[in-house]
Amino acid sequence: MKNMIKVVIACLLIFNLAACSNTNNTITSPDGKIKLSFHLVQGAPTYQVTYNNDTLVNTSHLGFEFKEQGSMKDQFELIAATVNSADETWQQPWGENKTIRDQYHQIKIELKEAGETGRLLNIFFRAYNDGAAFRYEFPEQKNLKEFVIQNEMTEFNITNNPTTWWIDANYDTYEKLYKSTPMSEAKWVATPVTMVTKNNTHISIHEAALTDYSGMTLKQNESGAYEADLTPWSNGDKVRTKAPMVTPWRTIQIEDSAAELVESNLIVNLNEPCKIEDVSWIEPMKYIGIWWGMHIGTETWYTGPRHGATTEKALADIDFAAANNIEGFVVEGWNHGWAKWGAEGAFDHVTPASDFDLEKVAAYAKEKGVMLIGHHETGGDIPSYEKYIEDAFKMCQRLGMHAVKTGYAGGIFPRGEHHHGQFMVQHYRRVVELAAKYQIMLDVHEPIKPTGIRRTWPNMMTREGVRGMEWNGWSDGNPPSHTVTIPFTRGLAGPTDYTPGTFDILYANAKNRVKWNDQDKGTSRVHTTLAKQIANFVILYSPLQMASDIPTNYEGHPAFQFFRDFNADSDESKVLNGEIGKYITVARRSGEEWFLGSATNEEARTLDVKLSFLEAGKNYKAEIYRDGDDADYLTNPQSYKIETKEVNAETTLKLVLAPGGGQAIRFVKL
Repeated sequence: MKNMIKVVIACLLIFNLAACSNTNNTITSPDGKIKLSFHLVQGAPTYQVTYNNDTLVNTSHLGFEFKEQGSMKDQFELIAATVNSADETWQQPWGENKTIRDQYHQIKIELKEAGETGRLLNIFFRAYNDGAAFRYEFPEQKNLKEFVIQNEMTEFNITNNPTTWWIDANYDTYEKLYKSTPMSEAKWVATPVTMVTKNNTHISIHEAALTDYSGMTLKQNESGAYEADLTPWSNGDKVRTKAPMVTPWRTIQIEDSAAELVESNLIVNLNEPCKIEDVSWIEPMKYIGIWWGMHIGTETWYTGPRHGATTEKALADIDFAAANNIEGFVVEGWNHGWAKWGAEGAFDHVTPASDFDLEKVAAYAKEKGVMLIGHHETGGDIPSYEKYIEDAFKMCQRLGMHAVKTGYAGGIFPRGEHHHGQFMVQHYRRVVELAAKYQIMLDVHEPIKPTGIRRTWPNMMTREGVRGMEWNGWSDGNPPSHTVTIPFTRGLAGPTDYTPGTFDILYANAKNRVKWNDQDKGTSRVHTTLAKQIANFVILYSPLQMASDIPTNYEGHPAFQFFRDFNADSDESKVLNGEIGKYITVARRSGEEWFLGSATNEEARTLDVKLSFLEAGKNYKAEIYRDGDDADYLTNPQSYKIETKEVNAETTLKLVLAPGGGQAIRFVKL
C-alpha cells in the first residue's frame, strides 16, 4: 500500500545541565515560514510559534497536574535535544487525496525534574509547511508508573485577538451552530477552533491521534490564553494512565488562506500508519436509507402503523438504489428496542423487529448488488452494546453487510460518563478494531471528534459530530452560512457525515407529518436552494456519502442525475476558493472525471473559477446543475437549471449563486 521515500537526518545535542535554563531550541518548517521554539523559563517548559516572522503563539506554558503525585510544570532541567527531519510519501486506500506527503522537522526535548523525584518528561515538537504540533511522552521510569492526570497545563497564547469561528465546549455533543467573534469572546470552545489574524493568516487548533486519552476542549485563562481542558470521568479524573505513554498531538494548522487550510494534511500525517494488512474490502460508496421519514415525522423508528423499517419498504428502496447506481442502503429502526428508547438495556442489535425480515432483505440486497448497511443505535448504553457487539458484527459479516452506522444518542450509561471522555474514547477504539476484525466499515454518529484515526484504521470511514441535516427536520434548522462554515471548522478534523441531498426542501410531499420533537415549531424546512443540496455532495467530504431524502422524492427528478453519476471515491481534491462562513468551491477527481461543488451563504454571489485542474490539452463536457435565474433559498428554493458546456483547462467559468444557493458540475473527458 505504501510507496515511501524517507530521508532522516538526526543529530544529538547534549547541553551542559548548568546552562539549561538559558538554552533555546528552535526548528523551522521545511519551507522556512513556520518557526517553533522551545524555552525553559526558570525551569518551566514553554514554546512559541511564529509565521513569516509574525508571532502567532506567544510564550505558552506546558506541563501537568496529577491527582496524587503533585505537578510536573517547572523545576526541569534539559537533558538532551534531538533534531531530525523526515520526508515520505504514503498512499491511503481512500481520502480527499489518495497520495499524501508527510514532511516535517522535529525536535525531541528530554526533561528531568530537579530534586529527589527526578521524574522524566519528553516533548516532541514538529514543524510542517501547514502547521505545528507537539505531544508529551512519559518514558518508562521508576518514579512515575500508574498515575491520574488531573490537569493538562498546555497553553495556546494566541496573539492579537483574531477573529474566531467556534462552538461552545460541551462534553457530550458538537451539534451546534458556529459563532464568529473576536477570540476574546470565545471563552470555552470545542476543537477544531479556527481563527483569522489581522494579517489574514488562517489558524486552526485541534488534536491528532486521540487514542487512549480524554478529548480536549480549550478554556481561556485570566490572561486570555487558551488552556487545555480535558473531558472528565464521572469521578472527576481526567486521564487514567501509566508510563510509558504518549499523549495526543496538540495541533496548530497554519495557512495563508481559508482554501489552503482545508487542503492541510497535518491531522492524518500525525497518526500511525495503517494497521490493516488487506484493505481491499474498504470501499467508499454512495448510500440512501430509511431514515429521513423519521426525522420529518412521517414515519417512526418503532414498530406500528407508521413504522419505516418494514421488509416491503426496504425491498422497494433496494430496487431504487440498484436502478440508480447507488451502492449502499441503511435501515434505521430494523431491530428490537426502539419502543424502550432511553431505558437501560433497551436495544438488541441482533434481533429484527417483527415486521422486518433481515435475512430476506440482506439476501435481496446482495442479489441486487447493493450493500445493506447495518445500524446499531446504542442509546449511549455502552455495557449493553458491548455485550452484543461481537455477535452483531459476526452476523453482519455472514450477511455480506460490510458497513455499519452506529449511534450514541442520549446520555451515556454508566451515568456520569461523557461522550468525549477517556471512557468513551476507549470504547470507540475497541469498536473500530473489532469492526476491522470482521471487515466492517464504520459511520459513527454522536462520536468523539475525528483526529486522524482513519490513517491507522481506514475502516473508520466517516462520522457525524456536527449539527447535520437532521436538524432541518424538526427545528429552526441550519442557516445557509452553516454548510459554508463546516469545511473550515469541523471539516478540518476529518470526513463529515452531514447527510446532504434533500430535494423536498419545503416538505410539500411530506403528508401527515406528526410532531415528535420539542424543538419542532411547525416551521421546519431546509434553508438552501436545491442546487446547493447537490453541491454539498462534493463540498462536505465523506467517503460514505448519503442522499438524505426519501427515494420517492428523487424518482423522475432530472437533478438527481448528478448523484447517480457522482463517485464518492475521490483520488484528488482541490479547494479552488473560499472564505469562512461565506462561500467555498471544491473540485474532486474520481478516475478521469471531476466533480465540482460551489456554495454561498445567505448572500447572492458570482465567482470566477479557473478550470486549470483539468488535464491540459483535453476537452471536457461540463454538466452544470445551477440555481435558476429566480432562485432564492427563502422564496424560490427549488428553481434550478441543467446546462452543458464544452470546456478545457484554459476555461474560466462564471458561477452565479443565488442567496443560499450553489452549483454542481460534472466534467467528463471528451
